[in-house]
Amino acid sequence: MEKSSGKKNTAILISGRGSNLRSLIKYAKKKKSLIRIVLVVSDNFSAKGLNYANKSKINNIVLKYSNRESFENRLLKSLKINNVDLICLAGFMKILSGSFIKKFKNPILNIHPSLLPKYKGLNTHNRAIQNKDKYSGATVHIVNKKLDSGKIILQKKVKILKSDSEKSLEKKVLKIEHKIYPKAIIKLLASD
Repeated sequence: MEKSSGKKNTAILISGRGSNLRSLIKYAKKKKSLIRIVLVVSDNFSAKGLNYANKSKINNIVLKYSNRESFENRLLKSLKINNVDLICLAGFMKILSGSFIKKFKNPILNIHPSLLPKYKGLNTHNRAIQNKDKYSGATVHIVNKKLDSGKIILQKKVKILKSDSEKSLEKKVLKIEHKIYPKAIIKLLASD
């Protein structure tokens, strides 16, 4: 895979429906995009997101996650073969080790459905509602060895209404995720 036009070769890691993958594919197809998606990796054979990769003719692989070390070694090989400069985690439900992050050496971005540092980890919408927060949102951050603790690139908030359920809040947050992920990539790479 050769590099041209100054776009960063990007790998998207997914585990599920791939809605953020879809929004990143849309962004990557734009003329002024700063990325070229060269690889989609899933740890789940039935991830719906793989359909988007196939429809867009993007090289994609499924790496079974039997243990972290074996998974990460196979992942590093695939990233190297595809000359990947940037990884975007998009609903990827495994935690990458500090050793993997060090070996990859390039930025790894993640999108998280809360206003970090609030609500790291899972069940973010439920926790925000239970705590009667007025706002929730999404955060794009650089992945480091601590869960959801890396440098924040971009955040956007949404108002939590009294009528919001976990499902309705998830939908609202997902909408802004799709908008801010490409903007965060631009912000990160434009300052590169």
